[in-house]
Amino acid sequence: MNKLLKDRVLEEANYIVNTKKTIREVADYFHLSKSTIHKDIQERLPRVSPILYQRVRFILEEHLLERHIRGGDATKQKYLKKQVS
Repeated sequence: MNKLLKDRVLEEANYIVNTKKTIREVADYFHLSKSTIHKDIQERLPRVSPILYQRVRFILEEHLLERHIRGGDATKQKYLKKQVS
């Protein structure tokens, strides 16, 4: 793995750990696709830094547990905006 790719993977992982952002939010921040972020985190990060991978994985598992709540809030906000308009 080349140095630029390795640095990008570490930067993404550290961003997740520091901000607790979702894959989608990280992808928007770095102007990359969700698939790229997912591949970086799931496939490349364990080879680059197994300890950091465990920290990121813990955060992403929390996001999975909260997924149904986040989706419900997003839908609620969508319909509240429609009512105001």
